[in-house]
Amino acid sequence: MSGANTIVQRVDAVLSHTLNAERAKWTAIDADLAVVFEEISLLATSGKRLRPQFAHWGWVAAGGNPGAETPDFIGAAVELLHIFALFHDDVIDDAGTRRGNATTHVRRAQVHANNQWAGESRRFGEGSAILIGDIAYVASDQLMNDLSPSARQLWNDLRMEMNIGQYLDTVVSAKRSTDLLDSQRVTIYKTAKYTVERPLHIGAVAADTERGTSLLPMLSAYGLPLGEAFQLRDDLLGAFGDAAITGKPVGGDFIEGKRTPLLAYAFENATSAQRDVLDTVGRKPMNVEQVQDVVRSTGAVQFMESRIAELRNEALAALQRSELAGNAYEELVALANAVTQRQH
Repeated sequence: MSGANTIVQRVDAVLSHTLNAERAKWTAIDADLAVVFEEISLLATSGKRLRPQFAHWGWVAAGGNPGAETPDFIGAAVELLHIFALFHDDVIDDAGTRRGNATTHVRRAQVHANNQWAGESRRFGEGSAILIGDIAYVASDQLMNDLSPSARQLWNDLRMEMNIGQYLDTVVSAKRSTDLLDSQRVTIYKTAKYTVERPLHIGAVAADTERGTSLLPMLSAYGLPLGEAFQLRDDLLGAFGDAAITGKPVGGDFIEGKRTPLLAYAFENATSAQRDVLDTVGRKPMNVEQVQDVVRSTGAVQFMESRIAELRNEALAALQRSELAGNAYEELVALANAVTQRQH
């Protein structure tokens, strides 16, 4: 993707400046607050920056100046919101690692235990991670202060939808649902809308309210199927990905009991004996390799690969080159390929 590195560098610069400024401000009050921004920075220094790229090309699609700093602020804000969600996700999932490192709640619990502080180490670690995530959430919102009212409303929509999706995910997981529609609903609200559709929307409307608003139906027709494909690829990586590449345990989604479309399809097409194996997902003990073998044998992996290709084609068919300014069309096509073919 031409220009991707430049977008990443510009967004990274905004993130670095924002976090350094906040760190200087708050550590002047109490040195213990340094860890807050160290933890946020640890997650902010890595990532694919796909959401900022979609925001940038939404901005360009509506006629925005590619060199303007507004899409960089939008991209950095969406990244900080994503980081907020990662902190909370790790607590909800009781995840031990994130991108190859111990998760924040695990590290903070160990600090508590090592120092023999008062109270329960686990609760201190989880509470710390939740609050650090909330601070990232506030920092993300501050970067959106100068948006137009129309773009700001889309930002509000994005945040509400993302949290609604997260809640639906916890309920579906708790109920151990095997319903494909339940998992698809979570996919749309937890990932598809806030990863692709809404960043595109915000960028376009922030660039030009009238022109951007006219593009929203097309951007949704492109963004929603592509966002769903992104999550389906993520599900496959979470179930079968190489831990050295993904930074997550092998079969991590099975260990955490995530109710993904991949798992739901496997349940629908499994024999009684195979369902017994699939029913161990999220429980202890569980044989990850055995679950993986069953999922493969039901045809779920092949089906999801086909579905990803279908969704990508649907997304690309929605784009109307003549209605998109600059080189937004070419870049959105390239992003569609990157999103659906990624390996981590």
